[in-house]
Amino acid sequence: MWDNSLNIGPSEWMIIIFVALVLILGTGKLPGTAKKLGKAVNEYNKAKNDIQDHMKEVTDEVPKISGPVETEREKLEMMAKSIGVKVEGKTDDDLRKIISTKMGQKRIDENPDNK
Repeated sequence: MWDNSLNIGPSEWMIIIFVALVLILGTGKLPGTAKKLGKAVNEYNKAKNDIQDHMKEVTDEVPKISGPVETEREKLEMMAKSIGVKVEGKTDDDLRKIISTKMGQKRIDENPDNK
């Protein structure tokens, strides 16, 4: 294993890395490289934030389950609402058909090769 007999701390490593970069890239290329690195970090953070915002929107749209589902009707209504189906005036059989149709469409849409 590594023996830390040199007693080099993190701040000293940063200085060593900086000096090595200056020696390798030269003083002329260092600002341009730092600018490119800054842009890459900025783009990464922007993409990360966009994904987090999208995930939050998606999770906010899904209805929250407050407890166990007691009846078959509650289960059907919860499933129907989660895929955007209005449940008013529909029988249990109507909801089952609509849910199975919508779920089948999603599977086909997700796998266009499965026809």
